[in-house]
Amino acid sequence: MFVQQLEPVADSLALSALVASLPLVTVLVLLGAVRMKAHRAGLIGLAVAVLVGWLAFGMPVGQTLSAGAHGVLFGLFPIMWIVVNALWVYRMTVRTQHFDILRRSFGRVSDDPRIQALVIAFCFGALLEALAGFGAPVAICSVMLVALGFDPVKAAVISLVANTAPVAFGAMGTPVVTLAQVTGLPLDDVATVVGRQTPLLALVVPLILVFLVDGKRGLRETWLPALVCGVAFAVAQFAASNFVSAQLADIAAALVGAGALIAVPGARRPAAEPVRAAVLTGVRSEDLDQEDPRREVLRAYAPYALIVAVFSLAQIPPVKRLLAEATQVFDWPLLDVAGPDGEPVGANVFSLPLLGTGGTLVLFAGLVTAGVIGVRAGTAAREWAATVHELRYAILTVTSVLALAYVMNLSGQAATIGQSVAAAGAGLAFLSPVLGWFGVAVSGSDTSANALFGALQVSAARESGLSPELLAAANSSGGVLGKMISPQNLTIACAAVGLAGREGDLLRKVLPWSLGLLLVMCLVVMAQSTAVLGWMLP
Repeated sequence: MFVQQLEPVADSLALSALVASLPLVTVLVLLGAVRMKAHRAGLIGLAVAVLVGWLAFGMPVGQTLSAGAHGVLFGLFPIMWIVVNALWVYRMTVRTQHFDILRRSFGRVSDDPRIQALVIAFCFGALLEALAGFGAPVAICSVMLVALGFDPVKAAVISLVANTAPVAFGAMGTPVVTLAQVTGLPLDDVATVVGRQTPLLALVVPLILVFLVDGKRGLRETWLPALVCGVAFAVAQFAASNFVSAQLADIAAALVGAGALIAVPGARRPAAEPVRAAVLTGVRSEDLDQEDPRREVLRAYAPYALIVAVFSLAQIPPVKRLLAEATQVFDWPLLDVAGPDGEPVGANVFSLPLLGTGGTLVLFAGLVTAGVIGVRAGTAAREWAATVHELRYAILTVTSVLALAYVMNLSGQAATIGQSVAAAGAGLAFLSPVLGWFGVAVSGSDTSANALFGALQVSAARESGLSPELLAAANSSGGVLGKMISPQNLTIACAAVGLAGREGDLLRKVLPWSLGLLLVMCLVVMAQSTAVLGWMLP
């Protein structure tokens, strides 16, 4: 058995923490300063973590490599298993042109560009984040807004700012699932606290969006639909994450938010021509006036309805029990690790939920979708293979980062850093969202930031007497605000709307919003750590 040591370097906590931070520093410098591709930076950081775990922390090389392999498998299943199958469903709708039908359907909801921004960037973007994440909402929503006549820069900025509130529960809850796994905290506990933080962002983001679209006039004339949409989204996200399922949180929020928005009497009222002329300065797509048969419109919405139905069915107690029985639990080979207290760590055991995991449920919904929208079996299989090929670098990035996280966690590196950071005391609650924000700003992924810093946050929380669930959740909630300024997302937005090379222009426009909302989240988390807002926590 390998027992973790907190002060293995010269019996000094400070020196040990400095050495333990080398893998993280390596990844962040390679990504932020050197601007290396994320998958390469992740692999180099993993190599550094293995060397530090073996040479500095004394973890046997066999166990160190086994810890990394454990992280790789978790990155593949269930994490990327969810993402691949969700993006596969989207690719099938694009191939059959049902996605174009969906885009035209959204365009007919309202001719007011401020409402269109809320429907597409905020509500539909949240649904895309729920199903796929990893940059897909920014790319797709930007293109849809440009097709409606939005200026490309404005379309990109709106899509980037909108992609905040749903991120923590994106890709069928992948970030919070990862956070629970690397911290050892129950998924329901982590999701519950995140679901009491990110809904607060949903209250203000729609108001910011109508301001971005049409300035003070937009805020003055459409504040009510924006507020109703935000409140409905927030309530649904809170209720689903706390009482139903983390995987369904964004789906429920997106659908309820869109329904509430459309139900507001003024939302579907034609916009004044001066408003349209001032806002829609781009070129409008010619196919928007095309009438689509009602049957095809229903088929365009079917994939999303099927996913909701499958996940809802999986929450019924008898079905949930049946799916859980297919879970395989076994001791991870060559891994026998105990914490500093001598107690075996949970990662010695691996759980393989073959049927109950989100990726398998999306796969089943995708198979039904293929039949509904008319995709032949061979075509569907080729689209699935093409999806894997498209995501090959993302798969390599996620697996390398999770392998790095597992090596750091199991060798004791994360615990050492956490104990050192705990010196911040009560101020740690204010700073914890900043760490998540920085991680996402650099890596472009809330999942990666949770894998990198989740265990560190929990370790620091326990040492400083704060709630581990609160700081773990703060890492994810703060991280969502770094999404809009991450080089990865900025590049995706620019490429989608034909602004290659103008990432700096977008960064200058979204950075103030990112920092402002981060400050709000820091104050919320700090207040939740005290009696001021402590009542919000379960």
